[in-house]
Amino acid sequence: MRIQDLAAAFLLTATLLASPPPAAQTAPAQVGAPARTPDVPYEPTPPDVVKTMLDLAQVAPNDLVYDLGSGDGRIVIMAAKEYGARGVGIDIDPQRIAESNANARRVGMTDRVRFIEDDLFSTDFSPATVVTLFLWPNVNMQLRPVLRALKPGTRIVSYVHDLGDWQADKVVKVQSKHGERSVYLWVVPANRAGERVH
Repeated sequence: MRIQDLAAAFLLTATLLASPPPAAQTAPAQVGAPARTPDVPYEPTPPDVVKTMLDLAQVAPNDLVYDLGSGDGRIVIMAAKEYGARGVGIDIDPQRIAESNANARRVGMTDRVRFIEDDLFSTDFSPATVVTLFLWPNVNMQLRPVLRALKPGTRIVSYVHDLGDWQADKVVKVQSKHGERSVYLWVVPANRAGERVH
């Protein structure tokens, strides 16, 4: 990874974190609770890992990046700001959606990204050319039927957790506060046994 790329990733995160919290800006005074308890607790993906994920997927300006469980929006915002792509974040937590929208406004990316407050299991993300995940193994496994049905060539990138017996096209190791972690890449299609379809 180049020093300039790391610097850009950290600058974006610093910009997101240096501003007042969304509640102090134009976000609603009070945001409601999620429709149901989220399947995965909120844990932001480190900025250097976001960069690794987007690089691994070879994100380009013609891509539409969907982040499932998008948290504060950092993945789709970086995809738009640093790679020129468009992005859609899906999260069930209205507080995270409000925060994501505020973060997109703060860095001038509202024309390139949008955020949907919904359950990722009931949202259509079939237009995606790239799908990013930082979810728990059981959630990844539940998503497999939907991911399998994505259009050929769609790239799926997951931080930490794999997709069971689906053989990854590429795995990159990254360092985190928890030690060495993996970032996995799959390119659709894959058959039910996890082997490549040729």
